[in-house]
This record gives sequence, C-alpha cells and structure tokens, in this order.
Amino acid sequence: MYRQGDVLIIPVDQGDVPACAPVPRDRRGRMVLARGEATGHAHVIGGPGVRLLADLDDPEAMFVDVPTHARISHEEHGPIPLPSGHYRVVRQREYVPGSFRPVAD
Repeated sequence: MYRQGDVLIIPVDQGDVPACAPVPRDRRGRMVLARGEATGHAHVIGGPGVRLLADLDDPEAMFVDVPTHARISHEEHGPIPLPSGHYRVVRQREYVPGSFRPVAD
C-alpha cells in the first residue's frame, strides 16, 4: 500500500477492477486523484500509459492502471513511485454529524 496525505493507493488484482470509465484530465492536463479544497493543491498521478478510471456505478471509487511505472506527486509531499499494476484509490473520510465526507486539506 502507498499513502500520500489523505490518499491511499491499494494494489488490487485486475479482476477486482469493475467496469470503469476514464477520468477526464483537469484543465492543466493532469490526472488528479484528489484536490484540496482549502489549498488548491492536488494529488496527481502520471507516467507512460497510466490510466485513471472511475467506477461507472460509484464515481467515488477510482482505480489506476499502471502499465510500466507511475509517480504520485503533491505540492506538500514527497513523490511516490508506483510499479506496474492495478490500484484502487481510497480517499480518507471524516465524520460530520449525520454523514461522512472526503477529507479536504
């Protein structure tokens, strides 16, 4: 497993990735795993052929397909290299009265 701030990256088998659609890149061309609401900073993944995907039935469920290698970067954290494989992206959540929400930095 890999963690960068409030983002957790968990290796999964390819068969555990549901039918997914590509997540659009942001206006700067980045594949954003999570964006900070308070700071505007972002957890970003990049690498040759890397695909960021979202579950069609649950857009909160994101997955990454890394054919050779990738790197996760963020303005306030050191970069994290990822070897080839399939990964699930999990955002840390916090409890607010009556519900849970993704943590915002």
